[in-house]
Amino acid sequence: MSRKKSKHESSQSYSLKGELDIARNGMGYVVIPDGSGDILVRPGNFNTALHGDIVRVKVFKENIGTGKKEGKITEVVSRQRTEFIGTLQLSTNYAFFIPDTDKPMPDIFIPLEKINGAKNKERVAVRLLRWDKDDKKPIGEVISVLNEENMNDIAMQEILSESGFPLSFPDEVIKESEKLSAEITEKEIMKRKNFRDVLTFTIDPVDAKDFDDAISIKKIRKDFYEIGVHIADVSHFVHTETALDDEAYKRATSVYLPDRVNPMLPEAISNVLCSLRPKEDKYTFSAVFEMNTKGEVKKSWIGKTLIHSDHRFTYEDVQQIIESKEGIYAEEILLLNSIAQKMRKDRFKNGAINFSSQEVRFKLDENGKPIGIVIKESKEAHQLIEELMLLANRTVAEYVNKIEVNKKHVPFPYRTHDEPDKDKLIPFVEFSRKFGHRFDMSSPEKIAKSFNHLLKDVEGKPEQHVLEQLGIRTMAKAAYTTENIGHYGLGFEDYCHFTSPIRRYPDVLVHRVIESCLKNKPIIDKKMDEKCSHCSERERAAMEAERAANKYKQVEFMKEFLGEEFDAVISGVARFGFWAETVEHKCEGLISINDLNNYDEFRHIEGDYSLVGRRSGRKFRMGDNVRIKVVAANLTKRQLDYEWVMEGSAKDESSSKPYKNKTNRKNKKEKQ
Repeated sequence: MSRKKSKHESSQSYSLKGELDIARNGMGYVVIPDGSGDILVRPGNFNTALHGDIVRVKVFKENIGTGKKEGKITEVVSRQRTEFIGTLQLSTNYAFFIPDTDKPMPDIFIPLEKINGAKNKERVAVRLLRWDKDDKKPIGEVISVLNEENMNDIAMQEILSESGFPLSFPDEVIKESEKLSAEITEKEIMKRKNFRDVLTFTIDPVDAKDFDDAISIKKIRKDFYEIGVHIADVSHFVHTETALDDEAYKRATSVYLPDRVNPMLPEAISNVLCSLRPKEDKYTFSAVFEMNTKGEVKKSWIGKTLIHSDHRFTYEDVQQIIESKEGIYAEEILLLNSIAQKMRKDRFKNGAINFSSQEVRFKLDENGKPIGIVIKESKEAHQLIEELMLLANRTVAEYVNKIEVNKKHVPFPYRTHDEPDKDKLIPFVEFSRKFGHRFDMSSPEKIAKSFNHLLKDVEGKPEQHVLEQLGIRTMAKAAYTTENIGHYGLGFEDYCHFTSPIRRYPDVLVHRVIESCLKNKPIIDKKMDEKCSHCSERERAAMEAERAANKYKQVEFMKEFLGEEFDAVISGVARFGFWAETVEHKCEGLISINDLNNYDEFRHIEGDYSLVGRRSGRKFRMGDNVRIKVVAANLTKRQLDYEWVMEGSAKDESSSKPYKNKTNRKNKKEKQ
């Protein structure tokens, strides 16, 4: 007997598209991109959809009063994930794969001819081959057997798999990439501007293999130079409607983990065919500038080129030349650096925000185990490349933004960054005021100026790290959008990503649109909005994977120091405790409120980013120096637990003096 409809329920059914989010209890929710509300989907109505898939859902019940909706999935538009890690269950006639996941999903049926030599109860990586409506279970194949002795390798593969990044390329993609020819043909040379006789070089990290940008420099006359930014012409080789392009779009980005790169394109392309290796002729897409020694651009040109890199520099090589003022091509390097520094100064003067950055890298042994940590800071060698890449990206975006078809802008993946949300900014402004810094919030431009004044004032001071980190957190996240709202953080009205097509799919899209515009036949891609959203989502997933992998390495590294004490800085505060980052290693762990409550009863003061003891008044505030002991390192959870060490003793209820850190006093003395 059917249930009578409530007067509050709509009787009309309709379909929407969104992402399926399956909760741990098995219930599903389809998240609609326009924010119109999630749609409840019960387990029996998933069809063949899995967590993270983009699906079409038919809404069959809607409460007009509450806005709550319920539906059933009618189609899987695209799979978010097709590779999984788990355990193989093998019997005489068949095999099943049980995935390691906290999201409910069915076991995967593995035909015996697809087990790839795996044995019963071995941990394996499996690729989902198909799941048709008529199939009771999804059908897959084993792509690799995981070596339990190498836990690091398994952990890194799990992180990639959890984030929806394939662990290998399908055979069809590899075959397509291997068929591509590196031959430089006369026909293609005729279509391109020849830069092979102009001094050209690359500057990349010491371990890089995918060189996707090169710089050329040629003197035109006194104090006037032609400077070229040459980018690997990936779109010349990777064409639409191919398995290679479909796979690149699906991944949308390379993922950089501490011990490996999970590339967007097969190595035959990323490290060989398109990589701008020294002493090789290469096809490139370039932005070329005529500029003076003040960094003022007088003329620019965009087009297809042919280059021959004369030398491969590392950042360390270039930095040494900048500091010593000698070495191969020293005159050109020093000139480019002088121009880049002037451009950088002007950029900050014109509204860009000068957040400094530190990069933590692990020294690994042959098995991928961390044996040391290196903290890398942005130096002038990095800034030289950064300024030239920013110039190229901005110039390309400005060019496209001026083109209209039928009085409409060409659909284009701009790289945008929204203005700060004033409501989110207010707590930060109040907090920074306690350190003597004032903000002018009368306009976005004034906010940017205030940020730069603050960042300059705090340089070298104890509060520098905390204010920089909090400032970054108040900012909107950059994303790819067709709506050109500008890039607030860089202070640019027009901006895109053009300079890294080997590792970012939006750059490939940019190259295709630019080429079509140069031919006066602009591509009108009606799916560009959808592509921008997908690339932004995959970028966020890659960042989460990179964070998770770095956290795993931190835990693996700090396991060797259980019971030892270190100086640390409070890096975050919550009602359940605070996080502290070791000064020496930059490894973050949690000090639980339960541990702190052995000393006092602490309450969370949200606006002050602090925990305060009710009896003693002792305060733990973000940015404070503390002494910690490493008490637990859980690799499975990728979690470090620290214990606060009171100055002068172990846990001691009678000591209620505010904590003063010895290291803090020493640092102050050294700075004075």
